[in-house]
Amino acid sequence: MIDITLRKLRYFDALARTGHFGRAAEACAISQPALSVQIKELEEILGTPLIERSQRHLRLTRFGQAFLSRSREILRSVDDLEQLARTAKGRLVGSLRIGVIPTIAPYLLPRIIHALSAQYDETEIHIRETQTSTLLSELAEGRIDTAILALPISDPRFAEIALFEERFVLVRPEGDANKPVPSRDRLREMRLLLLEEGHCFRDQALSFCDISSNPRGELREMLDGSSLATLVQMVGAGIGVTLIPEMAVGVETGSAPVSVSRFSDPEPKRTIGMIWRRSSPMGPVFQEMSEIVRNCAGAGGEGLSDRGRR
Repeated sequence: MIDITLRKLRYFDALARTGHFGRAAEACAISQPALSVQIKELEEILGTPLIERSQRHLRLTRFGQAFLSRSREILRSVDDLEQLARTAKGRLVGSLRIGVIPTIAPYLLPRIIHALSAQYDETEIHIRETQTSTLLSELAEGRIDTAILALPISDPRFAEIALFEERFVLVRPEGDANKPVPSRDRLREMRLLLLEEGHCFRDQALSFCDISSNPRGELREMLDGSSLATLVQMVGAGIGVTLIPEMAVGVETGSAPVSVSRFSDPEPKRTIGMIWRRSSPMGPVFQEMSEIVRNCAGAGGEGLSDRGRR
């Protein structure tokens, strides 16, 4: 009988994910020599190498790639069994891993965490903030339980539920406050500041402005930033204009000399929602959680009218 333990599978998964023995050992909270021994033992049990070792590179063998796919299926099933046991108790206990995209996390998380902690007082909540593509991979692999992001995702692996719609607003230098709000055509002629590649909000802003992501010189006057805070500060310095989600207005615009305006109809907007694996037995819990998150979004924050913005 082959003695493959779940611990060895998790160590191998961490090594494949990080591509580095030291980082994998840190992620697994063990020493690097101990991790190396566990991987070596796993290879001896299987009778074939899982990785190609060199001084600079670590890559999976062909067998290692196939083994990784199957082992991750096993680990996801085990995680689902653990979740099933937790929900069978009639209350959510243990840990809850929530992924959130960066254009939502700073603005909703304080209210969400407070509300969820009050509702599920026996649960330890862990937050993972990163871009949508990474969240989808981690959710599929069972490394997070659910994610809050922009819809639609339209992936058959995931269940999704819409929470609320949110408008985009225009941020301009303070001296432009009394100028007419530019049209889409005019925006394309302005220096538009956007989040760097990989952020779904960037793609949504480009779509509103009807700008191709593969332009012929069309993005010549555009500049990229790593966060909404950076974009707003750049606008305050007179470098250009930007679009931000309305939930970010109260946090990001208070310390910069900028003006905020709404667009005329049809206003640009996005749908925020929650997703989780369809195979997860925690589906009913996530449905319940979605109502809590929706209420948090409706209850908090300063709107444009509250701040006297145009």
